[in-house]
Amino acid sequence: MTIDIDILMTLGVTAVALILFVVEWLPADITAFAVMVSLMVLGLVSPQEGIAGFSNSATITVMAMFILSAGIARTGALQQASNWLLKWGGKTCRRQIFALGLIVGPISGLINNTAVVSVFLPIIEDFCQQHRLSPSKLLMPLSFATILGGMLTVVGTSTSVLASGLSEELGPGDFSLFQFIELGAIVFVVGLLYLTFIAPLLLPNRDVPGNSLSQEYGLKEYVSEVVVTPRSSLVGQTLQNSQLQRRFDLDVLEIIRNGNHFPQPLGDKSLCAGDILLVRGGRQHLLKIRDGEGIEILPDVQFGQKSWQADLSSGQEGVAEVLVIANSNLVGSTLKDLRFRQRYNVTVLAIRRGQDLVRERMGKVRLKFGDLLLVQGPKQSLLGLQTSRDLLVLEQRDLESLRSDRANIAMGIGVGVVAIAAFTPINILVSSLAGVMLMILTGCLKPGELYQAVRWDVIFLLACLIPLGTAMESSGATTWLAQQLITVGGRLSGYGLLSALYVLTTVLSSILSNSAAVILLLPVGLKVASELGLNVFTVMFVITFAASNSFMTPIGYQTNTMVYTAGGYRFLDFVRVGGPLSLLLALVTPPLAIWLYGL
Repeated sequence: MTIDIDILMTLGVTAVALILFVVEWLPADITAFAVMVSLMVLGLVSPQEGIAGFSNSATITVMAMFILSAGIARTGALQQASNWLLKWGGKTCRRQIFALGLIVGPISGLINNTAVVSVFLPIIEDFCQQHRLSPSKLLMPLSFATILGGMLTVVGTSTSVLASGLSEELGPGDFSLFQFIELGAIVFVVGLLYLTFIAPLLLPNRDVPGNSLSQEYGLKEYVSEVVVTPRSSLVGQTLQNSQLQRRFDLDVLEIIRNGNHFPQPLGDKSLCAGDILLVRGGRQHLLKIRDGEGIEILPDVQFGQKSWQADLSSGQEGVAEVLVIANSNLVGSTLKDLRFRQRYNVTVLAIRRGQDLVRERMGKVRLKFGDLLLVQGPKQSLLGLQTSRDLLVLEQRDLESLRSDRANIAMGIGVGVVAIAAFTPINILVSSLAGVMLMILTGCLKPGELYQAVRWDVIFLLACLIPLGTAMESSGATTWLAQQLITVGGRLSGYGLLSALYVLTTVLSSILSNSAAVILLLPVGLKVASELGLNVFTVMFVITFAASNSFMTPIGYQTNTMVYTAGGYRFLDFVRVGGPLSLLLALVTPPLAIWLYGL
């Protein structure tokens, strides 16, 4: 087959996209958006085809599943799982990992695994605190178990939902809800056995501080109350004009005046004699402003009698941990450059970077991927962080009370969505949208929380990459790539070819994204299957499993990123623990797929 100009342009756009995904000059979703626009400008897809991803059933289904997961999480329906872990966890690491996997794996088959890890992170940290364990022994298995469990059903991961949608567009038809549950269940068991018996030998044993936020971030000696005396030069000045925070590297978290608490923003508040300021800063800076600005440091009484959360949270205030994610625009910038407080209306109390804590001169620290920020601010500002493309809220403390009276309703809706899709002719898209509506009508979610629940970066990534698959198919690039693969692997057996596809997909998903790997390789796999007379579903399942089961890097899957800093891990920890697991699954998944579905 000759290669024409359309194939060259399509492959050129794909190559540039791959480079941008790897070097991360732009966030992944923005790169995908640029790909979509480029395809339309070059005429490789029509405008209608270019924006078709936003109305694609896979995109809408993923969006609905985000919302359903949020409804279940915010009613506290998953909190019962902590009791199960305490009951069955035992005292040995192997038993704890096994019990954890049995709990979170099946849940991840029905609920978005990012939501599962977000809920279970504080549960695991509390469990480790009670049993005097290092969280590094359990948090990576938590992430890996949710990834493995996500492949029990089609709706467990956005990758499998996307693969199902692509399969429908390309001809073989969409996947039924439990179409690959046999393969998913066996792979899950194999993975769980590895995590139980092999992983404990490879996992690091790092000392990560306990679950109390004041202890975890060492904030007791860095957060103090100071009172403005009548002789102070600050009287009558606003915080902004006084430049108190800039000159002394302090953060004023709250102003207390006659028993009234004034939260952020505080820049335009005029200070009065007798005002109590809750400030975060190093001791030397507190001593300097005591001597130079006429303030007095109050005795550290409250921290000895009340919890950290009660001290920092008053009225509409709250605290949260947020993660600087891969591809974040914040990476490489300082809090000062970003005007972080003004942008998000929250104050950074501390930065946790692996086992290191940064609590002084944070305004000059350049943020890195995987940094955990402890922030404090109005509850609405903290909730607004959930919509940020640059930050991911990992754990929230007292942001809102759980609607526990609706927990059974939320679980019933979630199970009902799955059951209707599995046992009736109603499509998963329809049942999931109906479930979203029921979440609102029953009060499990408030209308405004719909938008906060959706990971819009994931939605844009999916929607904007779908036209690339269309262009690959219509230009003939898919057929050309398939022929090259057949030529290279023509001497391989069916098992050998499936293994090669599995390894290729695993590598691409580790350095790009799961969605990009599926969109690029699923159509190619279908062409190869058609040319060589292989079972198309066997080929598609192998590619889908390889794209979803990403363990080798902390950026290979969102849940790996979430536990990266919380567990005190280093990059090579994922290679050491996830590499053998990836190799094991590369060896067993293709033959299992052949055995279950035929070659």
